[in-house]
Amino acid sequence: MPLLQIDDTRARPRRASVACRVGGVPVGGAHPVVVQSMTNTDTADPAATAEQVALLAAAGSELVRITVNTRESAAAVPEIRQRLEDRGCRVPLVGDFHYNGHLLLTEYPACAAALDKYRINPGNVGAGRQHDDNFRRMIEVAVAHAKPVRIGVNWGSLDRALLTQLMDENARRPQPLQDREVVLEAMRESALRSAELAEACGQPHDRIILSAKVSDVRDLVQVYRALAAACDYPLHLGLTEAGLGAKGIVATTAALSVLLFDGIGDTIRTSLTPMPGGDRAEEVRICQQVLQSLGLRHFTPQVTSCPGCGRTTSTFFQELASQVTAHLQLRMSEWRTRYPGVEELKVAVMGCVVNGPGESKHADIGISLPGSGEDPRAPVYVDGKLTVTLKGDTIAQEFAALLDDYVDRRYGTPAR
Repeated sequence: MPLLQIDDTRARPRRASVACRVGGVPVGGAHPVVVQSMTNTDTADPAATAEQVALLAAAGSELVRITVNTRESAAAVPEIRQRLEDRGCRVPLVGDFHYNGHLLLTEYPACAAALDKYRINPGNVGAGRQHDDNFRRMIEVAVAHAKPVRIGVNWGSLDRALLTQLMDENARRPQPLQDREVVLEAMRESALRSAELAEACGQPHDRIILSAKVSDVRDLVQVYRALAAACDYPLHLGLTEAGLGAKGIVATTAALSVLLFDGIGDTIRTSLTPMPGGDRAEEVRICQQVLQSLGLRHFTPQVTSCPGCGRTTSTFFQELASQVTAHLQLRMSEWRTRYPGVEELKVAVMGCVVNGPGESKHADIGISLPGSGEDPRAPVYVDGKLTVTLKGDTIAQEFAALLDDYVDRRYGTPAR
């Protein structure tokens, strides 16, 4: 029997794109995929907005977008930037403009200067002749301040004139396409034509990022594959209006994973509907987990743990997995600076003897419980070898100490 041919690549080579710098963060080119998020505070409240920006940045958001939709919010942007500087938070700020961005950017030059990038929706800059005039005014501000722009097309606010034109052309075809196909083509055309207009207005090619967001997974994959094939601009990925809870997480993960595995995407966001009073930073952690699961980036040690079955009627292994995960999250704030590379650590917490020892051997450090109906005796494997068997009621604390020791020995700076 012939041996199975293993493809050892985790994803296809990244699509070639130009590199664009947003503040101090490089996007595109050969640089890692960037995680970004967006505040949901009232930007006119600089204290609340700066606080949430800082929280998102602390969670790992490398770009943070804020709504700039009123004169009050535009006037508040410089103070938001200053508050962040005062607390040592230098995450790039992206201004999200719709409808009146041409007015706000020109009337509030301090806002234009304080932002690191402008997000422009070509479907919401005006109709008819005003469309190009308003778009041009925003680009002129970007050029004057040497700021990059994201031209972000969204199927919920698509340029109606362009869509009508393409629908009319499609109706005259011998075999017209379905309306859905025309909408996706209109999105691609809107992004590319807007980028062409931006460059005609003086915006450098390497200061343009494109996006084309929809809320259907298959449509998102289709439109981004078409867009990626047509240009070399960096692409921002995200399933717009992804939804609430499990639906939003699963749909976003499905869409982003397909595209990222194809080598498409330079920056990503998870657009979840948050639970009332929920943690806004959850969308950051989901993006990180998608990238880490695909092997594209590493952010925090990964814990492999089993789901449980009839062999694990005790909740001991569930509690242990939870305690180990919490310990890693708590320690990472210190480990991240003291132990370079620790984010690639692999830990296993298994519940019974069927797969437990094997999974523990595959991890850097793992623990395997015996299952239900037995005394808590947990063998610990380090770098594939059995090193000790823990017993009794202090297994969690002892394993945490072993974790700390392992991290220090493996990732610590050797004594000179």
